[in-house]
Amino acid sequence: MSDVVDRRAGWTFLTNHARVLMAVAADPEMRLRDIAASIGITERAAQGIVSDLEEAGYLQRTRMGRRNHYQINPSAELRHHTEAGIPVQALLDMFRHRDLEQPGGLP
Repeated sequence: MSDVVDRRAGWTFLTNHARVLMAVAADPEMRLRDIAASIGITERAAQGIVSDLEEAGYLQRTRMGRRNHYQINPSAELRHHTEAGIPVQALLDMFRHRDLEQPGGLP
């Protein structure tokens, strides 16, 4: 029975890609190490996910001095065929209220 409980506890509805995108949307100047720490992945994994999101057109990364600034493309559409035509902004809006309730959240 404990194997079943462990397996069930190991999955989540949102992928790390979605979580990274939401972290960047909440703070476009967030450092990779902070993104990684906030969602519980390695900095290397966060870097790979940011690269994936950039290559897919979900975000643009601009170097500003020693830091990166990220800009989300809100009209980029979700990738899975069952969500065809749904802009990524819809996903971000679903979680925006949570960020507004936290200190330092979205404006």
